[in-house]
Amino acid sequence: MEDNNKKVITRFAPSPTGVLHIGGLRTMLFNYLYARQKGGEFILRIEDTDKERSKKEFEDSIVAAIKLVGVTYDKFFRQSERTNIYREYLKKLVDSNNAYVSKEVPKEEGDRDEVIRFKNPNKKIKIDDLILGPVEMGTTDLGDFVIAKDMESPLYHMAVVVDDFEMGVTHVIRGQEHLANTPRQILIQEALGFYRPAYAHIPLILAPDKTKLSKRHGAVNVVDYLAQGYLPEAIVNFIATMGWSAQSGKSGTNEEIFSLKDLVKKFDLGNVQKGAAIFNIEKLDWLNREYIKKLSDYEYIKTAHNYLPEGIKSLRDYSDEKFHKVAMTVKDRISKFCEITHLSEAGELQYYFEQPTYEKSLLKNTSFLPEIISLIDKIEDKDFTQKKVKETIWDFATEKGRGEVLWPMRVALSGKEKSPDPFTLAEILGKAETIKRLKFAIEK
Repeated sequence: MEDNNKKVITRFAPSPTGVLHIGGLRTMLFNYLYARQKGGEFILRIEDTDKERSKKEFEDSIVAAIKLVGVTYDKFFRQSERTNIYREYLKKLVDSNNAYVSKEVPKEEGDRDEVIRFKNPNKKIKIDDLILGPVEMGTTDLGDFVIAKDMESPLYHMAVVVDDFEMGVTHVIRGQEHLANTPRQILIQEALGFYRPAYAHIPLILAPDKTKLSKRHGAVNVVDYLAQGYLPEAIVNFIATMGWSAQSGKSGTNEEIFSLKDLVKKFDLGNVQKGAAIFNIEKLDWLNREYIKKLSDYEYIKTAHNYLPEGIKSLRDYSDEKFHKVAMTVKDRISKFCEITHLSEAGELQYYFEQPTYEKSLLKNTSFLPEIISLIDKIEDKDFTQKKVKETIWDFATEKGRGEVLWPMRVALSGKEKSPDPFTLAEILGKAETIKRLKFAIEK
């Protein structure tokens, strides 16, 4: 049972032996949401007791990813800076005969010949998991398990138990893969006379084919998602709704779009599903497209500019002003900003900034281009907009056949079978360049 009078304190405790992946991000997010919703504290704790594998660059990457998705933490700790505290509790366990120094026969060169083992009372452990429900686990098969290499080098289970107690953690919200660790940790808690925090084990995230999630399913680390041009808000929304929904009771909703602020209000551990969540990259793409639509023109163009290859910027007619107009033509088409890079690499943007090349057969018929030039030449430069160009040409195109008139005009301006309509192209290119390209097509 939860103690509603006790301040809620949660923690996210990654090991800096790799970058932050979506499973870790979801665990972090659920801890953050629960703490914020309850008016409590959220702690970030770097579990770097594995000195050989822990790297500062991984720690920096994890911290950066957390900040990039908009999450803030109240306190920060590193286990490597807490050795004196662990030593005190290890000594207490040894002095109370709950642990002992064990002489070992090294199995491999470099193995220790002495470790500290916990004296296992061989009892059953029961927990009332806030997600999974009642769980009972035996401990006999664990034997007298190792809790430290020596008094200066605690292992994972020992350090976690001491930290959670010292930091006042009330709720341990973590991935279901850690459920097997719980009996060891509870035994250590009881031996030290610590309180038991509430446990909530989050089911796994699986690929659509129900196999283990991997990069081949589109799952990459959080920094890579951001680098691809997924917005932080979309990533948070996607991660939060993998295995959780805002539904509650008969009047539950099927909402899809949640800001971080919305999630703090609506998140409920009771609505986390007991079964594995399914990773769906199409859902992430859809969400990101929705968040891109919400961006102001300034925010959208500023981000889009970061994904434009340098080669485009060096073309003859490139200007930031023209690119801004170009970027707006693809706003409704992209799911992530790296698609602007892909469009450029596929030759879908170059024609805005240099005369396109194409086979003359693609034009089909140029007989109406002189009349188009004559009509649009009468438009003042300041009035040369998509709307004005369309108004000027439309009746003529309707009379002669829109396909016969507009197809060669569009090809002359873009050099492509598929491109935006010729009126939009004309506005972006400007009057002088539009007429120049139409004359080029006639000569071709």
